[in-house]
Amino acid sequence: MTVRDDLLPVPADPATIAPVVARELFREGLSLPTTGWCDGYAQANLLVMPRDLAYDVLLFAQRNPVACPVIDVGEPGEAATHHLARGADLRTDLPAYRIWEDGRPVAEVRDARRHWCGDLVAFLIGCSFTAESALREAGVPLRHQEQGVNVPMYVTARPCRGAGALHGPLVVTMRPVPADRVAAAVRVTARYPTAHGAPVHIGDPARLGIADLARPDFGDPVAPRDGDVPVFWACGVTSQAMLMASRPPFAITHAPGHMFITDVRDAAYQI
Repeated sequence: MTVRDDLLPVPADPATIAPVVARELFREGLSLPTTGWCDGYAQANLLVMPRDLAYDVLLFAQRNPVACPVIDVGEPGEAATHHLARGADLRTDLPAYRIWEDGRPVAEVRDARRHWCGDLVAFLIGCSFTAESALREAGVPLRHQEQGVNVPMYVTARPCRGAGALHGPLVVTMRPVPADRVAAAVRVTARYPTAHGAPVHIGDPARLGIADLARPDFGDPVAPRDGDVPVFWACGVTSQAMLMASRPPFAITHAPGHMFITDVRDAAYQI
């Protein structure tokens, strides 16, 4: 084990640890992006909304399934996911949370218990990190992992289809991929529809309304290598862009890139 400046232990190789161990570390206060953690296990975005907006969330997800593939929904007030990780606590077992009021992130916390009330409904949304093990196995390099940074995320000019009180733009992740591995990246990720599936765009970022890849809206910039092509996948942070556009009175989400690590093998979501 190595040690961070905050004296919390970090595994020397986070890829090799079990999800339950990762969640214990996050519960103890460790906070960092989860890309590359718990190799072979699915990860998920978290969106927690008041019960009176839960139907709108489900309808938004149904109308925008590539961006928001729902993989589990809790009962009102419940902070558990029996299907994805029995015994886990969604209030404590992610590395970082954002608290939202009227469409603005007002706090980032490591423990969401004091913000969680009885009428909240938790939605777990598939994440592209789930397919990253398969990408590596197919010889597709992951530049953000090589560079030790969070994956870059961008708000696009493409609107999602609205639902009730909810609307907003599509958010994408970007991974630079060598030109001769782009076809492999498309083929591999297409087999994971609940992890956003195949890319939504390849090449010129301006076609998505992205002005500068060096200035992501969430996450960190990633330096491409010679011969790399920018490849864009839909991202579950679309749900956070939806909060900013729709301005509901309250919500809880994961901090971008700081995902919920499940006990479900990523292969379970492969088709």
